Amino acid sequence: MTRTTDWEDGLERCSWCQADRLLRDDHDQEWGVPSHDDRHLFEMLILEGAQAGLSWRSILQRRDGYRRAFAGFDPAVVAGFDMERQQALLQDPGIIRNRAKIEATIGNARAFVAVQEQEGSFDALLWSFVDGRPVDHRLQDDDQTPVYDATSTALSRELRRRGFRFVGPIICYSLMQTLGLVNDHILRCFRHDQVAGG
Repeated sequence: MTRTTDWEDGLERCSWCQADRLLRDDHDQEWGVPSHDDRHLFEMLILEGAQAGLSWRSILQRRDGYRRAFAGFDPAVVAGFDMERQQALLQDPGIIRNRAKIEATIGNARAFVAVQEQEGSFDALLWSFVDGRPVDHRLQDDDQTPVYDATSTALSRELRRRGFRFVGPIICYSLMQTLGLVNDHILRCFRHDQVAGG
């Protein structure tokens, strides 16, 4: 059984956040909370894509840098970034300076705006994959957590069809966890019932 109580407050938590206060704060405050705000959805889409091949902690450490570099995650503004701005981002130490990821962020902003125009909001498209309601996996332990599933695979396929990049099934599953489309807090975790209650 995974040990889930490591902090001075004695609360039970998912084991993935035990080793680090930054991860714990993310777990306690944001991870798994259902989100319907398009700007926040865009932020998490970009950060999850940036994480590819890296740790979530490394992205959280740069979150403020990403907010500054990408106009507070305003997709309409990022969609208008030109080649000059892209070159400047490659020199920005506050973000992951990976050309493919930076290009994908700008391209994803354009695809995101297109979804908003076609569907009314990105939220409408995203949450349609779970019929508008979070799926509670009622996990007994962290080792039961999938890395992807049929829903994230379908979401990945649809986002790719619409021109998004860095949206494979594993990234999409992480996005679903972060944004509360699935409740993957283990049952013993104090956040499980809080998140389930909305």
